[in-house]
Amino acid sequence: MSGQFDIITLIALVVAVAAIIKLRSVLGHRTDEDEQRVERLKTREREARQRAGPESGSADVITMPRRDRDVPAPAATAETLTANAETRIKAYPATDPAVTAGLLEIAKLDPALDPDAFLTGAGQAYEMIVSAFAEGNRRMLRDLLSKDVLDGFTAAIADRESREETVDQQFVGIKKAEIIEAELKGGVAYLTVRFASELISAVRDKTGNVISGDPQTITDVTDIWTFCRDVSTARARSDLNWRLDATQAPN
Repeated sequence: MSGQFDIITLIALVVAVAAIIKLRSVLGHRTDEDEQRVERLKTREREARQRAGPESGSADVITMPRRDRDVPAPAATAETLTANAETRIKAYPATDPAVTAGLLEIAKLDPALDPDAFLTGAGQAYEMIVSAFAEGNRRMLRDLLSKDVLDGFTAAIADRESREETVDQQFVGIKKAEIIEAELKGGVAYLTVRFASELISAVRDKTGNVISGDPQTITDVTDIWTFCRDVSTARARSDLNWRLDATQAPN
């Protein structure tokens, strides 16, 4: 048995050694096709490095191809900005020529002035202020009103709260907003806007009874508000926020 086992083992070893030698000869042999494949790979790598350029300091950085026509536009000059502002202002349909003149005067200090963009922002501020006043949200009002107007609004809220009254209000929307006055005084721009809006509003006493207004009826409301913004210096103009500076009743 032991002699038979030794012969079988020897034969198995010979076969294994022969297989290993054959496998190594096959794996280690490189054909002409393999050589061509390696050369093509090396050529692609060289071309990729050349496209990346000398500034590509890391293999982890991928340099995007650039086109010669993608040249940054030159910075706009002050004259160009002013001309663009004049075009926007003259395109705004002001009902009073004095409004156009006032807007042009403001644009001399603030060439970024755009009447249409201002009205969009003023309309958003109008809705926020009207809603914040109804809710008694002093914090929101503080960010949108000048000091004098804020004092008047907070006093009215405190008076309402002292009577334990609440306001039920729903802002329906603005039907029309137009700039009716524009003025520059001491480096401060003042723009007055007439808002024609729709509200549903009712005041309730502490028991919940309606004492004024109607919670079921849409009411037309007209407000004339003046917004202000310091445009005297570049630093002042960096603050793009306008604040409500005055309110008045319509004529």
